Amino acid sequence: MMRPEDIQTMIEQGLPGAEVRVAGDGHHFEAVVTAADFAGKGTLQRHQMVYRTLGGKMGNEIHALSLKTLAPGE
Repeated sequence: MMRPEDIQTMIEQGLPGAEVRVAGDGHHFEAVVTAADFAGKGTLQRHQMVYRTLGGKMGNEIHALSLKTLAPGE
């Protein structure tokens, strides 16, 4: 079972410098990710960047992930 801390670590490693908060119950999670890398990118691109950090865990160990993605200052 995935823990929110595990997901937070994976996102932080995949998006260095990002501020990440994750909450969840082991299957369904919500994350707020603030990263300078998101500047100038649309919501879909931002979400794809986060999903890439999680690799094959999306849809397997992580059944649902609600995302809020922000660039600094948003």
